Amino acid sequence: MQFTDLTVDELAYVFNRASVIKRKFKAYEKHHTLADRTLAMIFEKASTRTRISFEAGMYQMGGAVVHLTTGDTQLGRAEPIEDSAKVISRMVDLVMIRTFEQTKIERFAANSRVPVINPVSSGASSVTRSAARPTCPAPAPSLSNWPATSS
Repeated sequence: MQFTDLTVDELAYVFNRASVIKRKFKAYEKHHTLADRTLAMIFEKASTRTRISFEAGMYQMGGAVVHLTTGDTQLGRAEPIEDSAKVISRMVDLVMIRTFEQTKIERFAANSRVPVINPVSSGASSVTRSAARPTCPAPAPSLSNWPATSS
């Protein structure tokens, strides 16, 4: 799924929820909607900001994180990415993959039982672009005119 798959109303809901969560975080109110949930973060392409933002977000929302690099796993080397997706997705609730190739994310997602997040891969709808929207000062631009993906 990409942001372009969502309707304007669905996007508005996502951004509204992000605003609620952000407001609670800034007010030091617990918001543990991800309690007992685990995110697998798989990095082929290392990134301090991506790791910190996802890891901190999961902990702040009550979840847990498993951090993997492609050097830690057989992902794409001795084991086909499709097999890795089947195994990893049986053990976690959500997967984030930062890779050099969009096709790897697509192959993983096609074989995963859980949602797969693309944080920043080239040429694709990514979390980085969409994350900027909830931080815009009020009044926010109309969602109907907002580009959800990069061209």
